[in-house]
Amino acid sequence: MVAAVRVHKTGGPEVLTYEEIEVGAPGQGQVKIKQRAIGLNFIDTYFRSGLYPAPSMPFVAGNEGAGEVTAVGPGVTDLKAGDRVAYVAGLGAYATERLLPADRAVKLPDNISYEQAAGMMLKGMTAEYLLNRCFKVEKGMTILIHAAAGGVGLIACQWAKHLGATVIGTVGSKEKAELAKANGAAHTILYREEDFVARVKEITGGKLCPVVYDGVGKATFPGSLDCLQPRGLFVSYGNASGPIEGMNLGILSQKGSLYVTRPTLNTYTASREDLVKTANNLFDVVGKGAVKIPVNHTYALKDARKAHEDLESRKTTGSVIFKV
Repeated sequence: MVAAVRVHKTGGPEVLTYEEIEVGAPGQGQVKIKQRAIGLNFIDTYFRSGLYPAPSMPFVAGNEGAGEVTAVGPGVTDLKAGDRVAYVAGLGAYATERLLPADRAVKLPDNISYEQAAGMMLKGMTAEYLLNRCFKVEKGMTILIHAAAGGVGLIACQWAKHLGATVIGTVGSKEKAELAKANGAAHTILYREEDFVARVKEITGGKLCPVVYDGVGKATFPGSLDCLQPRGLFVSYGNASGPIEGMNLGILSQKGSLYVTRPTLNTYTASREDLVKTANNLFDVVGKGAVKIPVNHTYALKDARKAHEDLESRKTTGSVIFKV
């Protein structure tokens, strides 16, 4: 039996139950992992609350972690016991051991720690596809990143600056503004105190942005559209304040023939080839020091409820992990 955090019914953080479960031997195409660190992400709260339906109940929460392979199942040839790996996969991460499809695990370079990996795989690979493939950020561009002091935001700000872009970041407090600036944001906007649309217009001299990255959702829509240049792209990749509902497509023509996309990491890493390429791009920029992974909060697995409460009340910044 191993320790795990399960959800037996959807709801608030109080539904997270710390208990013991049985983890069997790996089956066809699977590996068994002894986890060293586990990532906490907003998507975990979506499954817990029922916003995203889990495939079955009860379920072990979490999608991201890093650890050591302890056993491999039939058909697994590119991983072996003792390999250091990290992953973003289906539910099941909030446990001291777990089974995982082998094709979802990637080998960790020696210069990437378990804690770094658990704090960056989902958020870092999200930043990778957002900046490099969903929209190609290039030198000289001025872009807007909402929640710039959040987990994805801090990584995306650094990476975008590395690519030569000027980053405008929205944040919720002066402390978070300083954090975002320290991680690559050239300009910060306190969205609770300032009109972020007016500030973006001011900062850009009325030119606005070719792309807006929005992981906030309801609270920043439709203002985000007003920050875009004609034919600009609105990238809605999260719902931290609630989902965007009832969008009228006619607004896109009225505001300048805009484009909108709602991408997911799963789609952009669906093939093994894309997963490995995305992960290696992340390992490369982190290994070179161009992007640093700020693991600002660490919790024990038994304190998952507290961790979710802190995340949802905006008390956390950067990456949050459970240390196993």
